[in-house]
Amino acid sequence: MIHKTAIINSNAEIASDVEIGPYAIIGEKTKIGAGTIIGAHSVIEYAEIGSNCRIFSNTAVGTAPQDLKYRNEPTRIIIGDNTTIREFVSLNRGTTATGKTVIGSNCLLMAYVHVAHDCSIGNGVIMANAATMGGHVEVGDNAVISALVAVHQFTRIGRLVMLSGGSMASQDILSFTQAQGDRARLVGLNLVGMKRNGFTRETMEEIKSAYRTLFLSGLPMEDALDQLEATSPGKEVREMIDFIHNSKRGICRSGRKEDPEDL
Repeated sequence: MIHKTAIINSNAEIASDVEIGPYAIIGEKTKIGAGTIIGAHSVIEYAEIGSNCRIFSNTAVGTAPQDLKYRNEPTRIIIGDNTTIREFVSLNRGTTATGKTVIGSNCLLMAYVHVAHDCSIGNGVIMANAATMGGHVEVGDNAVISALVAVHQFTRIGRLVMLSGGSMASQDILSFTQAQGDRARLVGLNLVGMKRNGFTRETMEEIKSAYRTLFLSGLPMEDALDQLEATSPGKEVREMIDFIHNSKRGICRSGRKEDPEDL
């Protein structure tokens, strides 16, 4: 059902069972998949939204990037299936740098979250209230970004990272870890997240061993990476190695001396 007060652009493509609330504005070049519900007073434009999403009231999706170089070039935002976007969230479309902002499927973006232009947010990501992603931020699958977190432009948050409330992240945060603070530092591994995602004991032990080598051994990072390479690492540790090699902003390091047995 589309409320009679909603304003729908003539070129919007809307599945027949989409619900659109009062005073919502669906702008041009917007596509909304089956089963999606749009709340009152939302503004959506230049967006491709998947099926069975829930977008609550007073959201701004696909609005122009807050980038002084942007000159109204044709860009977009893409949102996967089954994603929930709560009240007062703002999600900007891309710039010509990538042409798009992407948010995956099965995500939960709580109230007042902001995702800036050209970000890439994976599947199953949770962002708590007022988490803020600068432009070009990348967030891996199943990461948890707690309330009041701010992530600097071009920073990467790895898969299954737990980033604690109020953290300020200005360097890349390695997959499977926990981080906190201003500026964020590693405080161990996200063991709970790995268990919930079905990691075997053997895989978790390999990740623990890799973490010790990287951050607790006292080795220079390049030497630690060489040592891990020599072990014929499994795919998760390979992911960690590649993540570090591909870092442009530098890797967030350990902020305390963990007991290796507690990892």
